[in-house]
Amino acid sequence: MLTLLWFSGDLRLTDNPALNAALARGAPILPVYVDDAADAGAWAPGAASRWWLHGALQALDEDLQQRGNRLLLLRGPTLVALPQLAARTGADAVYWNRRYEPWARARSLALKEELRAAGLRAQSFNAGLLAEPGSLATQKGEPYRVFTPFWKALRARAIEGPGPAAPAQVPAPPTPPPGEQLLDWQLLPQGPDWAGGLRANWTPGERGARARLDQFLDGTLARYADARDLPGHAGTSRLSPHLHFGEIGPRQVWHAALARAAQDGSASARGTERFLSELAWREFSHHLLFHFPQLPEAPLRPEFAAFPWVDDAAALRAWQQARTGYPIVDAGLRELWHTGWMHNRVRMICASLLVKGLLVPWQRGAAWFWDTLVDADLANNSASWQWVAGCGADAAPYFRIFNPSLQSARFDPDGRYLRRWLPELARLPTPLLHAPWDARPVDLAAAGVVLGKTYPPPLIEHAAARLRALLAFEQIRSPG
Repeated sequence: MLTLLWFSGDLRLTDNPALNAALARGAPILPVYVDDAADAGAWAPGAASRWWLHGALQALDEDLQQRGNRLLLLRGPTLVALPQLAARTGADAVYWNRRYEPWARARSLALKEELRAAGLRAQSFNAGLLAEPGSLATQKGEPYRVFTPFWKALRARAIEGPGPAAPAQVPAPPTPPPGEQLLDWQLLPQGPDWAGGLRANWTPGERGARARLDQFLDGTLARYADARDLPGHAGTSRLSPHLHFGEIGPRQVWHAALARAAQDGSASARGTERFLSELAWREFSHHLLFHFPQLPEAPLRPEFAAFPWVDDAAALRAWQQARTGYPIVDAGLRELWHTGWMHNRVRMICASLLVKGLLVPWQRGAAWFWDTLVDADLANNSASWQWVAGCGADAAPYFRIFNPSLQSARFDPDGRYLRRWLPELARLPTPLLHAPWDARPVDLAAAGVVLGKTYPPPLIEHAAARLRALLAFEQIRSPG
């Protein structure tokens, strides 16, 4: 007997149901990862995600080598590579953990059919979600489209505890077949190295994920409810890329937070509940993608198909390059480019300016995030952009249009975030940091700021942009 353990997405050894089922068979295990860019098509990993994937695969291979095995790398497509590998090695079973993107679901169903037709045992497991999509439904038996009742239903469930810790040994086959070399996949940046900020801020792999969780539980969880909206402070978990790549599972995070709250008592209760609700938003997004596979491309609210978007390439480029003239937006986009991550509150402000201030289609912003975020996740990215655009499930009312300067003053009151990412404005008095166009010439001169030269003026004035967006929305609301 030989079990192929296909790491389809959950790149960890702890709380790994597919690994535990393979170990229970008592047979040698051949761990394999298949380069699935060919399977994913348009949703192949972007540049930042490829950088992370290289580190995650390297870390997983090291963890397996410490346990007497190693990770076999193969080129896709998976529907060719895995059946061929099973035939070549004489494997009689293939186990993996499920993914829920539309293309991945179709691949999993086709793979099971092919493997079982060949007489192999083929089985998949849930390692990436707190609850299987379809297990939560409204009283009418329909999928939830509003977050609050979804959250209440999920919170009322008994969430299964995480599985066993990583095993001491993973038995290897006597003669594993040769595979690809990770460096040959060229996942790391080619040419000029823009990944220095990524290396300085992140440690891909299961050990990096656990260290990040411990740091959050020890230092941030108790104040999470208040600190999570302040981009100038370390108030969030920053676990999102580790969760996306499955280096840590949501059940691990959920129960670790509850255990810390029980240990700390009322000091952590409020922060814990808010943090669990954010895990639930991730869950909600994945359930939405499962039930509405068109989520990444088409608005869930069909009337938005007729929305008069302005596909302004110049405005999009200025937004991508952090040249909007709104400091909180430009700071966020610089943070994104430098670190592969952006604070969630700032993500909402940046997205609102693009889709409601500039009327650029939300899909353009989602595509930029897909390429530049280390935590680029099809479900979360799509659901969140649709939420801001007003066209998705539980969407923000269209008339809720963020005023960037007011948001900046509210959530970065001391200007710490702006000064970090916009040093050219750092000498402005704090009240003027959020809206430098309101500064007197003498204040600008004292701070060394020349609008239009050292820092751009706003691409569009907020009040005019808000009025234009509301008029555009009226076009799809009015009959005829």
